[in-house]
Amino acid sequence: MRVHAICNVPYEGPALIGEWASQRGHTLTQALALEGEFPPLDQTDLLVVMGGPMDADDEAASPWLVAEKTYVRQAIDAHIPVLGVCLGAQIIAEVLGGKIRRAEQPEIGWFPVGLTPHGCSEPLFALWPATFIAAHWHYDTFDLPDGLQPALSSNATANQAFVFGDRVVGLQFHLEWTAEAVAALVENTDGEWPDGLYVTDVATMIDDAPLFVPVPATLLFELLDSLAEKVSGNAS
Repeated sequence: MRVHAICNVPYEGPALIGEWASQRGHTLTQALALEGEFPPLDQTDLLVVMGGPMDADDEAASPWLVAEKTYVRQAIDAHIPVLGVCLGAQIIAEVLGGKIRRAEQPEIGWFPVGLTPHGCSEPLFALWPATFIAAHWHYDTFDLPDGLQPALSSNATANQAFVFGDRVVGLQFHLEWTAEAVAALVENTDGEWPDGLYVTDVATMIDDAPLFVPVPATLLFELLDSLAEKVSGNAS
């Protein structure tokens, strides 16, 4: 199967998604969105849209978002399974008709998320526990398009996950991070760290990564396996 990851910054790559692809024998390609190079849709079986520090709705500051959103919309219309993470989830929400806005509180660190009543009935999350600790790093959130409901929520963020159809998933939180990925993100901050009720200090965020990574990794692999099952005529 051919998996493609759209990366919005060089230091926020697919991480554990790459490990999943390798273990399952899938081909993973990745490219920076700002380069505007996207594989033909007939050569993509699963699309992953990664995170990034830019605002999903600020196309003036990040003009490559226009082409990225067009490609994501085309992939959805072509019934290609799509997973969006953090910024990627916001992009999916927007192209489906949702709105991006500033969250009431930034959410940075390791905090619990839980399945909503709707999420408990969602087949793609059938194997997930009711609550678990996930990684977060976002200042923005999104309002879902009409007809969609949140599948997971946290104390800080009502819309932590959603599913469109049976093969498009947006996750505001991160399941793909490794301890190394967390360190790379911290290294690439602008040196400022916000205060907030849902903001972990830098040292704790790094130190807690090895403790919390295993459960999200398992859930990520289960979700990706479920999305892979949606692919007809798998290509290697």
